[in-house]
Amino acid sequence: MLVFDRLLDLAYDPGVTPREGGLPGLDVLKQVMGSINLFGIIAVVGALAVSALVWAWGHHSGGHQAEATGEKGTVVAAGCALLLGAANGIVAFFSALGTQVQ
Repeated sequence: MLVFDRLLDLAYDPGVTPREGGLPGLDVLKQVMGSINLFGIIAVVGALAVSALVWAWGHHSGGHQAEATGEKGTVVAAGCALLLGAANGIVAFFSALGTQVQ
């Protein structure tokens, strides 16, 4: 019965918590993720510029499909920029929220 009680305790609280510096190469991984985020932001700037140009060209040439596509691309690029910029905050928020789950 003692083993069963111990397994039940482990099922409720395994005792695993995130720890800074737990693995070698953590600093390198952080740099790589930061670089990927930067490349993503640069790509979004390009996508935003192209989408805005397509939107303007479609509007001035009377191409309603091009205008709608450019508008959609502009909104998507702006949303991507928002998510990339807020990535650290979003992960920190949900990680903190997850620690409160009982």
